[in-house]
Amino acid sequence: MTSPGSAHELVLDKDGVRLTVEDTVATVTLTNPAKRNAQSPALWRALAHTGRSLPGTVRVVVLRGEGKSFSAGLDRQAFTPEGFDGEPSFLDLARASDTDLDAAIAEYQEAFTWWRRSDIVTIAAVQGHAIGAGFQLALACDLRVVAQDVQFAMRETSLGLVPDLTGTHPLVALVGYARALEICATGRSVHAEEAERTGLANLVVPGADLDASVRDLTAALLAAPRDALIETKALLQGATRRSYDDQLAAERAAQARRLRDLAGIGD
Repeated sequence: MTSPGSAHELVLDKDGVRLTVEDTVATVTLTNPAKRNAQSPALWRALAHTGRSLPGTVRVVVLRGEGKSFSAGLDRQAFTPEGFDGEPSFLDLARASDTDLDAAIAEYQEAFTWWRRSDIVTIAAVQGHAIGAGFQLALACDLRVVAQDVQFAMRETSLGLVPDLTGTHPLVALVGYARALEICATGRSVHAEEAERTGLANLVVPGADLDASVRDLTAALLAAPRDALIETKALLQGATRRSYDDQLAAERAAQARRLRDLAGIGD
């Protein structure tokens, strides 16, 4: 770990995940390019720990993968009888009780849930393959900036499984039920043009421009006052769950808080 006060502080580096922090920006990097950043339970625990390790000063979190691919999905070793060292194999999980199996999957999902917290904005910088769990990890973020060579695919159904790492909700919200069903049921690839057209990608750029484009978006997000951005994100996240009138009431309450805060008047 670098010394406190350095430009980039290394907060975590284990099990294929590295977290660095520079003032208000955190960068989470998948660090196993030799395996195209394939995922495992150990990596999921590291990602969950990453979310708990963020300093309170962080406003924007950037997620990226080293190498040519963002993440090629679940490491196929999970499907072997021996599984991963020190981990229950998928065959072992299949033999577990309903309660234990539900708890195991819920623990895996923790790696994917914290990216939607209202106090931060998360950006996935995606190049190359984002398959299965990789696709779902990109979907876990608020925003996606993708390179022109991106290939999203949800391959779980083709393997006899279902997407269970929190990806179904944001996928339907972004592209609609019918297209989400077709993407999942066929396991086909979604390339950059379609990703941008359907809302999966906020921005498509040449691969060489990916990092710079993410920096520009990060700077634009940081230009907004933090509390106003937090309130706005919470409003938008709840919009689909509220009726029209309830959303209007939520807007009024949020604006009242902002006006009182700007005027220095407590609730």
